[in-house]
Amino acid sequence: MDALQWLRQGDAVTQGTAALLLAMSVASWVAILWKLHLTGRARADVPRATAAFWQTATLAEAPARVGLFDRASLLLPLVQAAARVAAPESASAAPALAGQGGLDQRLTRQLRDALHGVLMRLQWGQVLLATVGATAPFVGLLGTVWGIHHALAALAGSQQITIERLAGPVGEALVMTAAGLAVAIPAVLAYNWFGRTIANVEAELEGFAHDLRALVLDAGGCGASAGAEG
Repeated sequence: MDALQWLRQGDAVTQGTAALLLAMSVASWVAILWKLHLTGRARADVPRATAAFWQTATLAEAPARVGLFDRASLLLPLVQAAARVAAPESASAAPALAGQGGLDQRLTRQLRDALHGVLMRLQWGQVLLATVGATAPFVGLLGTVWGIHHALAALAGSQQITIERLAGPVGEALVMTAAGLAVAIPAVLAYNWFGRTIANVEAELEGFAHDLRALVLDAGGCGASAGAEG
């Protein structure tokens, strides 16, 4: 009796455990593939979009130029937020509390919200990978223990129990432990690798947000000084 036949003949607990491991594996690989796509673009586009921003003549033109290089829209929300706050009409039109306050307050609030949204996109799937990596071995172990219990219960009514009759069902039940490890190992490796990669991208984005805030505040201060002298 092979493992597949043993699984078909198993009870609801055995089949449910196998289905749960399959669902965890599919979910983790979907997250891995999506994050590979996103982080690959982020590592290539963030430096190029940053360089394109600093080569732009004015802040008003920056969103259009940055959008050409920022395919994942990681840097663009920060630039758009700064451009909105720095627009001349933003200070006069304050329909809500979000638009009120000094330039420093409004800029900090807008950049913080934009940065949090970008970081949430980068972090998506990390909790899933950590959960799968931590729980899949135990789910597989549960399937193994229950399979061994089921096999021993089936052999209990036999007149003669030999090692040959016992080794087959127990060996097939151990496949569940191997399946749990096969699900968990890619998730753990991916979680660690993405953690390092995302940390580097986050550092670049936070540094850019700091430089962008200083740029807008300096430009606003220069404009206010020029208006006071006039």
